[in-house]
This record gives sequence, structure tokens and C-alpha cells, in this order.
Amino acid sequence: MTATNNPVSTQTRTLTYTITGARRPSNFVFAAITAIGGVGFLLAGLSSYTAMDLLPGIEQPLVNFVPQGLALSFYGVAGTLLDFYLWFAIAIDYGGGFNEFDLDKGQLRMVRKGMPGRNRTIDLAFPLAEVQAVRAEIRNGINPRRSLYLRLKGRKDLPLTEVGQPMPLSELEDKAAELAKFLAVPLEGI
Repeated sequence: MTATNNPVSTQTRTLTYTITGARRPSNFVFAAITAIGGVGFLLAGLSSYTAMDLLPGIEQPLVNFVPQGLALSFYGVAGTLLDFYLWFAIAIDYGGGFNEFDLDKGQLRMVRKGMPGRNRTIDLAFPLAEVQAVRAEIRNGINPRRSLYLRLKGRKDLPLTEVGQPMPLSELEDKAAELAKFLAVPLEGI
């Protein structure tokens, strides 16, 4: 959960947090590595099939097409298809969006981008009067979890933080305190 440059505007009394979706640096690195590997395997497999040197800077491979070249081609096609999916998810910023808390309208709005289709954008709105508390969940161990939730009347807790790496404890505490103070609700879990 990343705050915008000026998260609290005095005129509109609005707090907005942007949510990073698929456009994380780690996704760019993983997609680039997958592209290099997928294309490399595909070219190695095709080189063994055509008996031509399709990989620049590498001598003619001494690989028979059946079974090694066929397996290389299969892995190359699979890697390339995975790479297309990753770049597509990055291009549409899958999972990205924002959380907006508007005191003037008395409304909490959560917007997330999804896959193309009829319901591409998820846009949820809740009255701020239903917010009972801000809850911080901190779990350490092999699979640590540091998340912020909003406790609403008669509903499940709403997650506010991004999926991925757990945020640092100090940042989680600051965001939780800022949000609880802005909404004038209690803070739980810290």
C-alpha cells in the first residue's frame, strides 16, 4: 500500500493509496529471463531440426532432433507462451488499482484491474459508517504476513495491502496509525 505524494487533501478530505499490480520490478525481471530462456530453448530445438545455426555465437549443436531437440522445442514453446502471458499481465497492470477513503462522500472505494472481459474492473464501494476498526495482522515465521484489514459491520474483513512481499513493520504501523486516525476508528493488532 503506497500513499500518493499528498495523501490527505484538506479541501476534499480524501485519503488515497495506490496498489501496485503486475507492474512490479520483480515481474519485469522474471518476464525478461523467461523470454531469454524460452527463445533460447526454441532456437536450440529448431537448430537441431533444420541443421542450421540459429543461435548466434554458438557452434552447430550436436543434438539429435529426436528426442533432445523435440524436448528443447517443447520447453521453448512453453517458455515463450508463459512469457507472452507475463508481458500481457504487465501491460494491463493486472491487480493494480487504488483504495480511496472520502470523508466528504462518506465512502470507501476499492478499485482493482482484472483480465479483459465483461467484468474487467472491480469497483467496490462501502459506507465509511460501516468501518469499525483498522486491523493489522503480523505473523512471522517461514511464511510471514504483514497486512492491513478494515473491519466492517456484518462483513468479512477487507484486505487493504498489496499481495507480494510483506511490507516492513514500521511502514505497516505508520499506515495503520494514519488510516485509523483519518477514519477516527480504533486500531487493532499492534
